[in-house]
Amino acid sequence: MQFRVVTDQPWDVPADVLVVPVVADPAFDGPLGELDRRAGGELQALARFGELTGKRYATALAAAGELRAGRILVVSMGDPAKLDREIVVRLAAAAERRLGGRSVKRLAFWLSPLAEQLDGGASAVAGLVARGVLEGSYDPRTIYREEVDLRLPVIDELILVAPGADLAALTREAERGIVIAEGSSLARTLSNRASNDVSPEVLAEEARAIAERHDLWIDVIEPDRATKLGMGMFMAVGRGSDNPPRMIVLRSGGEGERDAIDRHLAIVGKGVCFDSGGISIKPSARMEEMKMDKTGACTVIAAIATVARLAPGTPLLAVAPTVENMPGPHSTRPGDIVTALNGKKVDITNTDAEGRLILGDALTYAERLGATHLVDVATLTGAVSRALGNQVTGAFGTPQSFYEEVVAASERAGERLWQLPLVDDYVCEMESWYGDLQNSGSPEGSLVKSGLFLREFVTRPWVHLDIAATGYYRKAVPYAPRGATGASHATLVELALAGARVD
Repeated sequence: MQFRVVTDQPWDVPADVLVVPVVADPAFDGPLGELDRRAGGELQALARFGELTGKRYATALAAAGELRAGRILVVSMGDPAKLDREIVVRLAAAAERRLGGRSVKRLAFWLSPLAEQLDGGASAVAGLVARGVLEGSYDPRTIYREEVDLRLPVIDELILVAPGADLAALTREAERGIVIAEGSSLARTLSNRASNDVSPEVLAEEARAIAERHDLWIDVIEPDRATKLGMGMFMAVGRGSDNPPRMIVLRSGGEGERDAIDRHLAIVGKGVCFDSGGISIKPSARMEEMKMDKTGACTVIAAIATVARLAPGTPLLAVAPTVENMPGPHSTRPGDIVTALNGKKVDITNTDAEGRLILGDALTYAERLGATHLVDVATLTGAVSRALGNQVTGAFGTPQSFYEEVVAASERAGERLWQLPLVDDYVCEMESWYGDLQNSGSPEGSLVKSGLFLREFVTRPWVHLDIAATGYYRKAVPYAPRGATGASHATLVELALAGARVD
């Protein structure tokens, strides 16, 4: 998608469609009033008719009258006092998705109504809108199908309309937003691909291709080497499948190199290409969704590629432990004791609590490779969905100062986190007669216990992001289709770029 920024008034911009964001109960004065006048009063007519409901993400198409655009697409931002970066991205995505089945090649988007409400003004809005339009054009149906109903339009040119704005600043931000959106699309496609299409070996091959494109160092650890290294938890999960596991390691910058704020940051993503539950097999209901259990790995692979595009050479490590969790003659059994890479003896009481096992060894290995700060991303627990729903990512972290850095990155990215406590009093409930700890226990406080388990395998500043609910949608929403969402990709990118060196 090509784009350009123009400082013309919106009614002077030629396009197939002009997107006009409006607040709830808009006042038709100033530039909005002039636009309505030139459109022959169409916007006020829609309001009188009840078509402009004020509900956030609601849209309406209108004739353009004397405007140089062919149509007007009105999209509601709802209460302007509640506008934030996440909503701006989603408004742009909702506008793109509303045009499904329409012939649109040139899309103009009037930034001023959003810039007047959002901290950061037009520059921030330009990046978020460009990102949102491209993310809104993502359609997972086209991964395996050539023909789909109401195909989303392929926009040849996005025109960002910002009268009186700084062209250079808006152009830089829009370019950045598009690169982040392209990385999100990569993560979503890898996540959405079927388990018979993406095994651990295939995901490793995809990572090799990405590394070659972006000049990244890569190492793929296969089962024999993982066993020799002592990755007992990783192998306990991976050995049950005919598709052998792979520990994928990608690096930007030099070995152990610190970034501009003295970090060797590692991002670690859970990569269960299919999760049957193993011997502790899952119920059949919605088991087809378990191809999504690799979303964390897909996210960190895409994030390091995105950072490499935006700030080549920025020190960053991505580790993706990749397995299938299957029942079979070599599967781990409940009651087995395995030795983790850091030497701890783990009593596996539930083979369906496998994500924390592979992440534990991956976190330890990242530290051995020099990581000073770590963030892991995982579709880890059903409990996070019950607690927070699909709009907020659950987060744990220690120390608080590093957690706040991750929160700041998520705010820049327009993604919501909610901190959950690491309650030491629950550790005793994870004790085992036979080992140092067990991987699963009573359901009470299970979400907190998942974070406590992972904490056993880090000695450096660390944050855990549970995207089990936010990582994919079970049904379409106005701004996204069902399937993988790309959650946390932008947060990881923003976090890494905070340490990029400025020439």
